[in-house]
Amino acid sequence: MLDYDEEAERYDAWRGGEPRAAAAAEAVLGLVPAGACGLLDVACGTGIVTRRLAAGRPGLRVTGLDRAPAMVGHAAARLPGAVVRADGRRLPFRDEEFDAVSSVWLLHLVEDATDARRIVAECARVLRPGGVWITTVDKGASHNVGSDIDVVLSTRPHRPASDTAALVASYAAEAGLLPAGQAGFAGRGQGRSPRRAITDLRRGWFVTLPPRHPLADEFAARLAALPDQDRPRPDPVFRLSAFRKPVPGPLPDE
Repeated sequence: MLDYDEEAERYDAWRGGEPRAAAAAEAVLGLVPAGACGLLDVACGTGIVTRRLAAGRPGLRVTGLDRAPAMVGHAAARLPGAVVRADGRRLPFRDEEFDAVSSVWLLHLVEDATDARRIVAECARVLRPGGVWITTVDKGASHNVGSDIDVVLSTRPHRPASDTAALVASYAAEAGLLPAGQAGFAGRGQGRSPRRAITDLRRGWFVTLPPRHPLADEFAARLAALPDQDRPRPDPVFRLSAFRKPVPGPLPDE
């Protein structure tokens, strides 16, 4: 896995910057209930999306949370007084404190199913009844746009995805949440060129093919043989799933 403290300085520039953040925030806000007052953005990273969430809905109080100190530093500069450093498995908030919780680009990093369940359960715990949890699903698959780069990379070692839509839905159900909608958005500026893919390979972006992996040089050579080395291929399209915390109904004898 990438060191997100080391990544903080270049994180936004290498991942689509403001255009991607705008698309992500718009899609998330489209799933937030009307009249929501408080939103928690878990794994907020540099806060580039979090800031747009706060600006995009009048009256919505947004709090960002991340566990990487360098990421928190960047996010706090964007949202002074509204960012905390904490672990998503142990959220430092009261039960039912927020009307919405978002976790964009998080669960694909969580290989341990127990940890993933704890994160989802914590997101559900801090939701008010009627509130929604919104998260990205199938992130790895979203990057496969059918390009020549994807053809080359299709034979690299793979690990089971930890954020498939079905798996995330099962975690949500275990936490008492119900399906509440889906959305998609383009990862603007994230379409890879072959040269960019080689750079990503060299810096450890592909977790099953780290820089010192015996096959790393082979894949780099195959990518270098592709045409149009600096032409970006199509942007990925990311998927969001939303899950609602039920409002308790009357008891049967009422």
